[in-house]
Amino acid sequence: MKQWLYCALLGLLVVVAPRLGASEMPLNMTQGVTNISGQVYDLHMIILYICCAIGFLVFGVMIYSMIFHRKSKGVEPAKFHHSTKVEVIWTVIPFLILIGMAIPATKTLIAMEDPSNADLTIKVTGSQWKWHYSYFNEDVEFFSVLSTPRDQIEGDATKTDTYLLEVDKPLVIPTNRKVRFLMTSDDVIHSWWVPAFAVKKDANPGFINEAWTKVDKPGTYRGQCAELCGKDHGFMPVVVEVLPEAEFDAWLADQKLAAKQAEVEAAASLNKTLSMEELMAQGEQVYLASCAACHQPNGAGLPGVFPSLIGSPLIKGDVSAHIDIVVNGKPGTAMQAFNKQLSATQIAAVVTYERNAWGNNSGDSVQAIDVSNLTTGAATSSSAETEATQAVPDATSAVETIEQAAETVVSEVQEIASEVAQAVEADLSELTHEQLMSEGEQVYMASCVACHQANGAGLPGAFPSLIGSPIIKGDVSGHIEVVKNGAPGTAMQAFGALLTPRQIAAVVTYERNAWGNNSGDTVQAKDVDSHGQ
Repeated sequence: MKQWLYCALLGLLVVVAPRLGASEMPLNMTQGVTNISGQVYDLHMIILYICCAIGFLVFGVMIYSMIFHRKSKGVEPAKFHHSTKVEVIWTVIPFLILIGMAIPATKTLIAMEDPSNADLTIKVTGSQWKWHYSYFNEDVEFFSVLSTPRDQIEGDATKTDTYLLEVDKPLVIPTNRKVRFLMTSDDVIHSWWVPAFAVKKDANPGFINEAWTKVDKPGTYRGQCAELCGKDHGFMPVVVEVLPEAEFDAWLADQKLAAKQAEVEAAASLNKTLSMEELMAQGEQVYLASCAACHQPNGAGLPGVFPSLIGSPLIKGDVSAHIDIVVNGKPGTAMQAFNKQLSATQIAAVVTYERNAWGNNSGDSVQAIDVSNLTTGAATSSSAETEATQAVPDATSAVETIEQAAETVVSEVQEIASEVAQAVEADLSELTHEQLMSEGEQVYMASCVACHQANGAGLPGAFPSLIGSPIIKGDVSGHIEVVKNGAPGTAMQAFGALLTPRQIAAVVTYERNAWGNNSGDTVQAKDVDSHGQ
């Protein structure tokens, strides 16, 4: 009897001890700050208690048997080969335990995978090694990059409490609003993970995954990429700043204003000429922030992985080719396109820096206008040409130069206007049903297949099927409206600014007649162009 009492006390300690100190255990799962994270924590603790109870019973029976049924006490083992009762017991009891674990787990998983009725949708794109955030229908987007100083990474300075968990621009979301995340990637598989939200979702290139959160408590929450995405996997943190609703609305308005101001400043910067010293100083900062992760701070790269920039053919070659690879990247390699990440001035500075640092000493000086000319299709001017243009001998020749430039601009504008008018007229011409279906399939595979799938079946619970759907069976104008202007509160973007009326007409015709829909509807570009007028 005494032995059984000791066993019972031991079992009580095993089961109750985790509950008493669970929240203080440094290695235990944290409770988080959202309702879902609380459900995940409770589920974790329930499973833990069940495992502790099973372990106590199993090992308790084993220890009791070894002590009280040992051979030295003269116990004779039972001799039997089959017991239906025992087999039923050890089949039914584990089955009931699994059912008891599956019910709360299923409820939690269903809640975690329900991003419907979101108040805000944010597209999260991973790339080596940074995050890009785009707020749907708000015209706000930015990159979030590790901001830990290089001297801390190299061990030359004391590491802070947020070492490798700090960024230049955190993701900002509001409290008390459901935020939906659409995850994808530009290159390899990443994983966006914030433990406090109980959100961990893979970002796969070519696919879109969904997650959501609703945070009640303002604050700064940190996470990181949880997928082995390359050599700098550990330098890809996630920082989310949660603001009260009023503060978030003010922040969003400020971001929109800042984006417009940045456009004005970028346009103004094209008329500025920086000295070689200014370009080199700014270029070094840009290089260390955006390029050093691959090409190393000393420009030596990683042999077999990332090329060296010291005396490389790119550095020794044409300046325009150098600018082009920084602006547009290089398909099939890890070299990203920086045209959306850096301004024309920053690209000019980093190209100048790369062509003159580490002993390259090319003497080339690149200005923002050179980058702008290349991206707009104009010929890139060399530093000598820029200086010659600026060295106008007197005011008279300067006026003549301006007048000639003005005449050229007017002529080019007239030509462009004529070409646009002809293109619009051609775009609004009528096509046969077969032509629309052929072109519509191409547009669908380029712009729609990532969400609705190649067979139109969509992704249940995430993206609706287009096979026999209400939008397909309904009025054509409603279908055009959704494609042209999107559907607020969903992942359906507005394609009115991305596709021409002809392309929209083609894809609507295709969707209404593909995959067995066979509506017989034929939509022309003029129908799309006149829609909403």
